[in-house]
Amino acid sequence: MTTNDYPVFSTACRRCERLAAFLDRLHGEHPSHYNRPVPSFGAARPRLLVVGLAPGLHGANRSGRPFTGDHAGLLLYRVLYRYGFATRSESDSIDDGLELVDCRITNAVRCVPPENKPTAAEVKTCNGYLRGEIAALAEGGAVLALGGVAHKALLSAIDRATGNLKFAHGAIHPLPEGRVLFDSYHCSRYNTNTGRLTEAMFSMVFGAIRRHLDRVPAPVHRSTA
Repeated sequence: MTTNDYPVFSTACRRCERLAAFLDRLHGEHPSHYNRPVPSFGAARPRLLVVGLAPGLHGANRSGRPFTGDHAGLLLYRVLYRYGFATRSESDSIDDGLELVDCRITNAVRCVPPENKPTAAEVKTCNGYLRGEIAALAEGGAVLALGGVAHKALLSAIDRATGNLKFAHGAIHPLPEGRVLFDSYHCSRYNTNTGRLTEAMFSMVFGAIRRHLDRVPAPVHRSTA
C-alpha cells in the first residue's frame, strides 16, 4: 500500500471530542501557543521514524513542532545530532533552521492530551496517520518507539499483535520489509530526572539504530523528469 491509501493528516482535525475540547480551552488559556494537531517533522521518506507519545503542553503544543520547546526535546535532538540525523543539536522553534537528515519525528497522538495521558480510543483514532508514516518509511528502515504506548501504537499500525514483541528499553524487533523496531524509554523529564533513562542509555539505542542503517544500502531517489 502507498501513503495515498491512508487518511491525510490535517491540523484542523477534530476527530477526538475530548482532545478538541481541550485544545479549545487552551486557545483561551494560552493564546500564543500553537494549540492544534501537531504535524510530523522531517524527511518525507525517512530511514528513521521516531514515534513519541503526544505533544507536550508547553513543548510541541506551544511551538507546533514535535519535541520542540520542552525538556524531552533537549536530549532527543542532542542525540539525533550526535548520530547524524539532525543539522543542529537544539530545537528552539519552527523557524530555527533545524533540519532532520533521513529522519522524521511524529507522535502516536497528534493533539496534546489532558495530563499528558491519551486514552486508548484516542490512540486508535490517530493510528491511521501513523500507518501512513510507516508506509513512507524506506525499506530496511528503522522505527524508534519512545515508550510503551508508542510501541503498541506502532504494532497496531502494522497489524501485529504484541505477542513476543514486548516493549523493553533497548529491545530490537524485526518487522516486515527489512524494517526494524527499536524501543527506548521516553526521554521525558520524569525519566531523565529519576535516572530511569540516562543519556548513555539513550545513546546506546541510537548507536544500534545507526549500525543497522549503515548495514542497509541507502535508497536511490531517481528523478521522474
